[in-house]
Amino acid sequence: MVEIGLVGKPNVGKSTFFSAATLQDAAIGNYPFTTVDANKAVCYVRKKCPHEEIGRPCNPKKSICIGDTRFIPVEMIDVAGLVPGAHEGRGLGNKFLDDLRHADALIHIIDVSGSTDAEGNPVGAGQYDPMQDIKFLDEEISYWIAGIIQNGWVRLARKVEGEKRKISEVLAERLSGLNIKEGEIKESIRALGLTAKPTKWNEEDILNLSFEIRKRAKPMLIAANKADMVPYEQVMKFVNDAKNEGYVVIPTSADYELALRKAAKVGLVKYIPGEKTFEINNENKLNAAQKKALEKIRVFMEKFGGTGVQEAIEHAVFNMLGMIAVYPVEDENKWTDKNGNVLPDVFLLPDGSTALDLAYKVHSDLGDNFIRAIDGRSKRILGHDYKLKDGDVIKIIARV
Repeated sequence: MVEIGLVGKPNVGKSTFFSAATLQDAAIGNYPFTTVDANKAVCYVRKKCPHEEIGRPCNPKKSICIGDTRFIPVEMIDVAGLVPGAHEGRGLGNKFLDDLRHADALIHIIDVSGSTDAEGNPVGAGQYDPMQDIKFLDEEISYWIAGIIQNGWVRLARKVEGEKRKISEVLAERLSGLNIKEGEIKESIRALGLTAKPTKWNEEDILNLSFEIRKRAKPMLIAANKADMVPYEQVMKFVNDAKNEGYVVIPTSADYELALRKAAKVGLVKYIPGEKTFEINNENKLNAAQKKALEKIRVFMEKFGGTGVQEAIEHAVFNMLGMIAVYPVEDENKWTDKNGNVLPDVFLLPDGSTALDLAYKVHSDLGDNFIRAIDGRSKRILGHDYKLKDGDVIKIIARV
């Protein structure tokens, strides 16, 4: 399953974001290190479900379908807050970094209201410049990667050249525990124009390489959280300044998203995550304070096009990681499994994945015994190297 890591300094709303995205309880408090142990739960990303093409409702097993929208599960991890110097063990740095080893992408939660200092301590709104938080987390993760690479570097570099091995292959072995692949390392080396002889690399080369590897192996999005606490113009200034620094930024209000999801759960409002507005089911059930709060949320959503929480998750999965949704079936005509369930499964795969990759995703035996695939729409026979498209419905045929 795709894993998204929520990162950032303490007290910026990570646990609220996590709770809003997953409706799982997480410790929420107005002080540093509320989260000590990593929280894990499932959130969802949306794709248009193909079931309407055959005029029959689908029967999802592990996903959810509402109307014509399939909600596909993604794992989310909320880790302890990171402070400057974490790669040297400050705060809960070592634990934080260890918890992020398997994350495929990161959402960096930033307090855009400027009401928390560099350590995550509460200060008055606007008393801290959130732009200062933009780069520090990128630096901490990159320094962490560099520290792993530099351990015994001289001996390692000499050994690589002596044995005539590829440095990308050796570094991939060293960084395998961080879910970093050789291709990402190769691209990073190529981007920097580093020589193939690692004995010629200096500390600056290794640090620059670590930054490049982080960009590819742990892509990061900025969630400008607490955007409901400051004027719209102030939020957009931060968004534009951060974009000018090369970052992808989405304004969010985790508080508002959590309020809406809880209200929807008890039937006070009709709200589907990611929608740009909501409907009140029965105003007579709301008191004056609730009506006022919901009106504030509605105004915010009109300005920003939603609360931003679902948008941030989906941007990470679909834009940064380039995932596509594919539906494997056993009957290519009825789009069912052997029990007659319509489109029961859906998998997220990287764009560029093949029919063989899908077979292995479903089950290793299907991959090992792959013969061919069939396109559920055109009924065309597909080879193992067929490049899957978003929304494909595919039957895998394998040796029994």
